[in-house]
Amino acid sequence: MYLSGIVLWYHFTMKKEYVIKHKKVFVFAQDGAEDLLIQPIDGRDEETIDQEMRKIEAKRPYTLVCFCVNDWNRELSPWKAEAVYKDNAFGEGGKETLSFVLNDLIPAFQDYKRMYLGGYSLAGLYCLWAGYQTDVFEGIAACSPSVWFQNWMEYCQTNTLKTKYVYLSLGRKEEKTRHPVMKTVGDNIRALHEIYQKENIDNILEWNDGNHFTDPEGRTAKGFTWLLGRG
Repeated sequence: MYLSGIVLWYHFTMKKEYVIKHKKVFVFAQDGAEDLLIQPIDGRDEETIDQEMRKIEAKRPYTLVCFCVNDWNRELSPWKAEAVYKDNAFGEGGKETLSFVLNDLIPAFQDYKRMYLGGYSLAGLYCLWAGYQTDVFEGIAACSPSVWFQNWMEYCQTNTLKTKYVYLSLGRKEEKTRHPVMKTVGDNIRALHEIYQKENIDNILEWNDGNHFTDPEGRTAKGFTWLLGRG
């Protein structure tokens, strides 16, 4: 229970670590939680997820589940795309990762009324893409998502999102670059926000100070906070 407008801190069980289908999974569970937050992370994020969890300002208990991605560019890409830096091209492992989430991860956490998916950077783009594939998620938090991704905007214009809520964010300095691909991120996220507005999807576009590498755990926490305030 909670009082309107007042954030209450619920008791967390100790962070637990599991291995599900060869993937490392971290779980922060709160007593009485009915909301499940799911987030793909990489090895560097393991050091900051505790900070992110503490920055989520929820009015009701929740459980945060983070699963580790070993090959970021392959496992989180919806389709193959050319490299934007050096020879680090993008694979098409998004379908395999989504299969893991739907068929292996979620069944391990069945006693939840609402599920949300959120991520940062390429993981944010992956979460958006997943929202086009399934209606299992109540909402998506796409924090500084890689919406410059090759053919992404064309995909969004010809497909329909299957989730109720979408949180979009970007750093104000992210589009201020000479890189011909990366500099499209600002115009693309504005266009994406307009697409969702026209589709009557409850969504928000929030602008943050700094560049792409400024406070990713805080920005992701803001996304989850917004989603938990919608349902």
